[in-house]
Amino acid sequence: MNQLHAQNLCVGYEDTIVIDDLSVHVPPGQITAIVGANGSGKSTLLKTFARILKPFAGCVYLDGKEIHATPTRELARRMSILPQQAQAPEALTVYELASYGRYPHRKWLRGSNGDDAHMIRWALETVGLGCLQERTVNSLSGGQQQRVWIAMTLAQDASYMLLDEPTSHLDTCHQLEIMELLLRLNRRENKTIVMVLHDLNLAARYAHHMIALRDGGIVAAGIPEKVMTRNMLFDVFGIDAHVMRDPRNGSPMCIAYAAPRVHDLQERQDCLLH
Repeated sequence: MNQLHAQNLCVGYEDTIVIDDLSVHVPPGQITAIVGANGSGKSTLLKTFARILKPFAGCVYLDGKEIHATPTRELARRMSILPQQAQAPEALTVYELASYGRYPHRKWLRGSNGDDAHMIRWALETVGLGCLQERTVNSLSGGQQQRVWIAMTLAQDASYMLLDEPTSHLDTCHQLEIMELLLRLNRRENKTIVMVLHDLNLAARYAHHMIALRDGGIVAAGIPEKVMTRNMLFDVFGIDAHVMRDPRNGSPMCIAYAAPRVHDLQERQDCLLH
């Protein structure tokens, strides 16, 4: 089974270090959620996994091979990425956007073939958009548009899917729709999914593995029950939180409160003394 891991990563932009000496393993065949406050390095780590960013030091390995030593088309056949706020060109149809996922499999100077068409139709049917393939992407709802992008990554037929905030700007119903789709892809198609999420309760409910970042370093990593703790939530997000069990599926969930400021704590203590 494929193995994806990073060793002693140092990554940043120009002279700014975002991730420093980070080593992490992504469990194969599972859903991994990367969480953390804004600026903690979540998207930077995902982009480094996908070879969009080259680290200043350290390496990312896939099956023991350093990804920067892997030919681009070969890597694209094994790893797909959906960036934040992806936008389709004007008037592009659902089928045309999904077909972009087949480019790593096409031979030079050759167009699409029967295998490509089969994979594109399969991807659209899998995300529930088979009947909308002639519609333009920009005519769809936000949730449907996100499913088209996921269909494109599915058509790429890669064992690893990397998604940067796949539920951003979606209402609660569409967020759940996307998360249920990703869970089905993991279970039925054995996709290893790595995603950045802001919603901690969604992350804990749907992920098998969580990675919590702060200032470019790992504060906690492991199963949600071990990562989603009151201490982690304070250390990473600076919030006070009550952590409980989801009454339906048993996953950890939190209710967040603003963390007391230092002078508020002192004020409370003074009141108790008097």
